[in-house]
Amino acid sequence: MMVATAACSIAMAGQWPLVAVADVPLTGGSTRWDYASFDPAAHRLYLAHLGDSKVTVFDTQGRKVVADIPKVSQVHGVLFVPELGRVYASATGTNDVVAIDPVTLKVTARVPGGDYPDGMAYAPEVHKLYVSDEHGGTVTVIDVRTNTRVATIPLGGEVGNTQYDPASRHIFSNVQTRHQLVEIDPGADKVIGRMDLPGAKGNHGLYIDAGSRLGFIACEGNNKLLVVKLAEKRVLATFDVAKDPDVLAFDHALGWLYVAGESGEVSVFRVRGQTVSLLATGTLAPNAHVVAVDEATHRAYFPIKSLAGKPVLRITEPRQR
Repeated sequence: MMVATAACSIAMAGQWPLVAVADVPLTGGSTRWDYASFDPAAHRLYLAHLGDSKVTVFDTQGRKVVADIPKVSQVHGVLFVPELGRVYASATGTNDVVAIDPVTLKVTARVPGGDYPDGMAYAPEVHKLYVSDEHGGTVTVIDVRTNTRVATIPLGGEVGNTQYDPASRHIFSNVQTRHQLVEIDPGADKVIGRMDLPGAKGNHGLYIDAGSRLGFIACEGNNKLLVVKLAEKRVLATFDVAKDPDVLAFDHALGWLYVAGESGEVSVFRVRGQTVSLLATGTLAPNAHVVAVDEATHRAYFPIKSLAGKPVLRITEPRQR
């Protein structure tokens, strides 16, 4: 496939910290993409092509699509789990969670995932996958050793993204209709805490950084990023952010947090310990609401559903300073 050099359309170009280095053609139609997950050892990026109901596998070294895994109906979430050597994808069209072998690139199991399964997180100590059941108001728990549903945890509202915190070894989930961040004990599969989020509206996107003990919450209802001190269960700071924020990604080595918006805007933050500062917000590409990061190269990947009528993967890297 040909690689085209790209340029971001940013009003504040002098301050913009990213350089767009390539737009690489993707397969399929000009339809919606959703979550992405990166396997750094194999240099593979797994992309949920929601509108085409398939998982696209992209080789980041060769800069090409190596496979499309079909029949993952309306795929939303996708998660590579290195401890298992396995990929999971949430198929909202069939309300199940699909297990994929990254060697054969075949579906190996399907597990009931509730009503509209979305984001996923893996708790390695208990060998369980936690799946946001957005419409059902629960988190579905799957034992990955048997690929069976073993618990359903009611959260009392519409569930946004779910993340695992390696420091506490707990699961955290956004309950976006209650403006809360809920803490779950994976050992008991029970809610052990609820944190109210003042200023949150539609708290959907979530990223947990174990090193800083901070949680980052993207609120699609009012275009805010909330920074939460997990140990103290309080909001540390609130920022204006890319319009219609969705997916978050973090480059630990660089200390950069990406917040990608449905509007095509992207916000980039610098995180130093528990000090968080906005570097810039700008327009990256239409509907650039999904981002994944390769921390070894500091390149960020944004699947775009349509540029000149075709899907592409926009690749960026930090601007040299």
